[in-house]
Amino acid sequence: MGKTWHPEHFVCTHCQEEIGSRFHEKDGKAYCRKDYFDMFAPKCGGCARAILENYISALNTLWHPECFVCRECFTPFINGSFFEHDGQPYCEVHYHERRGSLCSGCQKPITGRCITAMAKKFHPEHFVCAFCLKQLNKGTFKEQNDKPYCQNCFLKLFC
Repeated sequence: MGKTWHPEHFVCTHCQEEIGSRFHEKDGKAYCRKDYFDMFAPKCGGCARAILENYISALNTLWHPECFVCRECFTPFINGSFFEHDGQPYCEVHYHERRGSLCSGCQKPITGRCITAMAKKFHPEHFVCAFCLKQLNKGTFKEQNDKPYCQNCFLKLFC
């Protein structure tokens, strides 16, 4: 840094610990390695620690490769495909779960046609009578104990 120091006086600007010959400089000030990276290195979008080596750039931030995983199940994105919700990465199932677009019948994502009934969502083929399993239409079912029934089964079971 162009100056001469007693070893005990050459300290980190931030933590005031002696730094010896291994230091980083910024704006004419000396920092120990830890403080330098904590203060000035880009931070990971997953763990908020400094990124020192390899990284993934996604969702307008940087990530350690091991931190760029589904925020719910922590599974890595094997094929590089992920879904974004509120600025965070998710696998397909947890993305649809967060958005409320999982089928109540099969628990798989609904990406096409959808039936909404009983405050739930269904693939059309999974909206079925709880007794005979016949496919139902949204307006032609009866509800009992939070389960849908066709008109015939409802009459047989509950009337």
